Amino acid sequence: MLFRGGIFLSETLKIILMLIIAYLLGSIPSGVWIGKLMYGKDVRNYGSGNMGTTNTFRVLGKKAGTIVLLMDMFKGTLAALLPFLFHSTADPLLIGLAAIIGHVFPIFADFKGGKAVATSVGVLLVYNPLFFVIAWVIFLVTLYISSMVSVASMLGFLLITIVSFFFKDALLSVVAIALTIFVFVRHYGNIERIKNGTENMVPFGLGYKHRQQKQNK
Repeated sequence: MLFRGGIFLSETLKIILMLIIAYLLGSIPSGVWIGKLMYGKDVRNYGSGNMGTTNTFRVLGKKAGTIVLLMDMFKGTLAALLPFLFHSTADPLLIGLAAIIGHVFPIFADFKGGKAVATSVGVLLVYNPLFFVIAWVIFLVTLYISSMVSVASMLGFLLITIVSFFFKDALLSVVAIALTIFVFVRHYGNIERIKNGTENMVPFGLGYKHRQQKQNK
């Protein structure tokens, strides 16, 4: 019994340690650090004031935006890999959630973080690679149609949640539903701008083309 209890305690400590590490990984403010190190700018003082990928693209350009996107995704991926690195039986998705929480409420950035889209996708890469690919396809298609990252994020998560039901993975579906609700809440300001026709667009896709045609008339 003591031996079995020792094993349980060891696994419990592993889980606690992994959750802490995952949260700290998620808390890395990629947009803020890249902006300050490479451009001498704090992205939180420009554009939407968000430190995420979209605002980094808008304020600092494609190079910085791409770096931040990859860093934010990698935070989720590395966090979800922790159970394998620690030889733990913990679910990678649950450990990855700690990184997502860290990204949204980062200890290194006054607990004011991003919208968790890229980090969430990074977790999926480890948890379910096929679902990761489907999620990316859905995001890219909706981005091309709308030309708005906000729309692609919200509609993408909604569609991804529906797709999750076909995988017959209860945990995946519950997490997907929770994240979808959260993403919609975090995009409240974007929803208002979409209604008013003032939401920022990426310079490609059908939505951007349509707006350009209207402006040229």
